[in-house]
Amino acid sequence: MRPNVLTVAGSDSGGGAGVQADLKTMLALGVHGMSVLTAVTAQNSLGVQGAWELPVEAVRAQYRSVVDDIGVQAVKTGMLASAELVEAVAELIGGTDAPAVVDPVGVSKHGDPLLAASALESVRKRLLPVATVATPNLDEVAQLTGVRVESEEQLPEAAAAVLAYGPRWVLIKGGHLAGDAVDLLTDGTEEHWLRAPRYDNRHTHGTGCTLASAIASQLAKGRSVPEAVRDAKEYVTGAIAAGFALGAGIGPVDHGWALRPQAGPGTPAG
Repeated sequence: MRPNVLTVAGSDSGGGAGVQADLKTMLALGVHGMSVLTAVTAQNSLGVQGAWELPVEAVRAQYRSVVDDIGVQAVKTGMLASAELVEAVAELIGGTDAPAVVDPVGVSKHGDPLLAASALESVRKRLLPVATVATPNLDEVAQLTGVRVESEEQLPEAAAAVLAYGPRWVLIKGGHLAGDAVDLLTDGTEEHWLRAPRYDNRHTHGTGCTLASAIASQLAKGRSVPEAVRDAKEYVTGAIAAGFALGAGIGPVDHGWALRPQAGPGTPAG
């Protein structure tokens, strides 16, 4: 049986991030992707022009429809927009016997807010405690914990601050730091440092969504958390290297890079 992975996230009309990126990632990694839409955005390579969240009852109905009939081997969350949606999704995940990857999306690649300030406490107290893996970037770490990371040496401090809210593992994404793209995965007792070369490519829209979906896909296949994160990091590094221009602004990573013959990190989009 092919593993089933469910994304609970917003729609990106430009196709580079959100549910669209999640489903492309799942297809590329050989799992069956399913979706619960939480919000609709008007979005392109230049930014987010508008966002409309769905009613809580619509989100709950989508989730129950999929999980109760088809079943899931992993769940991934992205844009949840409001405190009400965060709390509803946290309750749903808490009642599902599957690993959950929580990408605590706060702002878009262009700096547009995707999470109401009033929802931060719900993320801290309701969503993070049900996460198997939380995957905040440095801006999201600062937003959630107040810890501002300016060097690689501060990543353990950031991880400890996020772990205090209850996720089993946290992956602190250090992509905004200078030098190699370094991330820290830890459960508070063991540390895994993941490094990748930094590619000179501005077309990185959808990186966070893609990484979280790749982790969920690997967990659904039965990988351990460290194995899933390592494999997902390799996949997203190749997608960043092959990111391509789209529109007048920041283009997306290439979710299909690994499907091309003789693909490897750095293979250009065809």
